[in-house]
Amino acid sequence: MKTTLVIIGAGVGAPARFAIDQYIRKFSSKPYGIFLVNILGSFIFGLTMKGSINSHAFFAIGFAGAFTTWSTFMMDFFLAYELKRYSAAAINLTASLAFGLLAATFGLSLA
Repeated sequence: MKTTLVIIGAGVGAPARFAIDQYIRKFSSKPYGIFLVNILGSFIFGLTMKGSINSHAFFAIGFAGAFTTWSTFMMDFFLAYELKRYSAAAINLTASLAFGLLAATFGLSLA
């Protein structure tokens, strides 16, 4: 049952990430979409940490695991660095880590 919930959650999370990122990229070439999904995913993960095993499997492991993306975040950071957009790279890195931690903490405090 737990594995099925992870699969279903991931099946919803990955397309949601793609849709949100593609929508936001229509308005900006900056990685705001990936930033947003990573912060939301951190919040969802924190919010479900104290939930039932099944809700944690679906929301945290499945949905948030597929919704968030470390690889795209790193690629956005790398490309900004390669293009010598050092301040944009530093802001993305710092803001993602800081807001991600805050979102996860806020989610945990609500749980």
